[in-house]
Amino acid sequence: MDHTTAPLLAAVAEYHNLGRYGFTPPGHRQGRGIDSRVLSALGADAFRSDILASPGLDDRLARGGVLAEAEELMADAVGADSAFFSTCGSSLSVKAAMMAVAGGDDGGLLVARDSHKSIVAGLIFSGVRPHWITPRWDAERHFSHPPSPAQVEQAWRENPDAAGVLIVSPSPYGTCADIRGIAQVCHARGKPLIVDEAWGAHLPFHPDLPTWAMDVGADICVVSVHKMGMGFEQGSVFHLQGDLVDPVRLRGCADLLMTTSPNVLIYAALDGWRRQMVEFGHDLLGEALASARRVRAELAEIAGIVVMHDELLGVEASHDLDLLQVLVDVAATGTTGYAAADWLREHRHLDVGLSDHRRVLATISPADDTSTIDALVDGLALWRAGLDHPGPVQVRLPSPEQLQLETVMLPRDAFFAPAEAVPADCAAGRISAEQLTPYPPGIPAIIPGERIDAAVVDYLCTGVAAGMNVPDAGDPQLRTFRVVRAS
Repeated sequence: MDHTTAPLLAAVAEYHNLGRYGFTPPGHRQGRGIDSRVLSALGADAFRSDILASPGLDDRLARGGVLAEAEELMADAVGADSAFFSTCGSSLSVKAAMMAVAGGDDGGLLVARDSHKSIVAGLIFSGVRPHWITPRWDAERHFSHPPSPAQVEQAWRENPDAAGVLIVSPSPYGTCADIRGIAQVCHARGKPLIVDEAWGAHLPFHPDLPTWAMDVGADICVVSVHKMGMGFEQGSVFHLQGDLVDPVRLRGCADLLMTTSPNVLIYAALDGWRRQMVEFGHDLLGEALASARRVRAELAEIAGIVVMHDELLGVEASHDLDLLQVLVDVAATGTTGYAAADWLREHRHLDVGLSDHRRVLATISPADDTSTIDALVDGLALWRAGLDHPGPVQVRLPSPEQLQLETVMLPRDAFFAPAEAVPADCAAGRISAEQLTPYPPGIPAIIPGERIDAAVVDYLCTGVAAGMNVPDAGDPQLRTFRVVRAS
């Protein structure tokens, strides 16, 4: 296929060159009606290309011509049988994949418990029963690793009627599962593997990056191009191969969830990014990897900072690691990752990808250069130099065993059940009616339908006091917990 073309971008350019005008939504008419104060903040070009996909940007999009060509090019670029664009983020894409594989199936779905909150939302929407696969735990560092093929094999033995498996790889920390081994375990039973590869859109385009799921047998993988690629927020693609998942059913599930007014800007950026990666991705990512190596080396020279690498890999840890995700452990400084992230934001105007009770993470992309790398290294060095007697960390951490909560109701049933808010010190033993998610990275500590444990309550409450963000809680300060009402 001709990867020098970008059919969606060409269609947008043609629309403008023809001087077309639509008496259709969006009502701002390519920016003509936008308040000048909005234009000064966002720029006129953003609205000029905000064209309704159908019929504003030519009926070819509605009939599948231009969009279908762009999706075919994307699939060809990454070695998938087919690709589907989403303008509602990978949160939509992963839900569509779950419903296509397990919707209406009483056997449920094997799901890694270190999954993103969007997967829990999919369980609530669909009513699919999850059979949780416990992640591997590094108890010393309070860190979870993706499940191993052996753990997935054990989950299949315990739940042989499940419709398929869903895992997350890479994790938000850059750690990766043995996808090849897990795919072989699934395919030995004739069942599909879904990989939430939201953090891995760039993986097909450089050999020094972790394995791309489509190359080692995954049936569906979902990527967020805005995370490690060069797309707009909400730009997502789900890729399909093999014959274990019906592509018509998959697209139908996506259509059920998708907006009927997709943003052409997001579509076109996906198309343009694919072309950029095919033509220049190897060199761009090679330069980014070189920048990441420099960051890792220079940060490792700062006292009290550990740039994590060897600690993340091994038989009882992760299978691979995306080196563009620079995970820094600051526990030896006596403070938290929350405090480090807050200091960088306030004093150096730098935002990091995530922070937790002992780590911060910075993602390096092809957009970074010497100036941005210097700013990151200098910022963390200045933070460390100014750290004076921080005091003991007050986050009380549960053991891995205490984090494995008992599931007593389906997530959907618990979420929609009559509920009540109870004081935090009365929540232990009750069934949660909400998901409570330290964010980022967005992995729920408590899922609707799980019986709440006192140790997890203590962890979340002390975490919030130390700077943890739990945005999906009914009470973000966690003075109260929302639980299923006692009968």
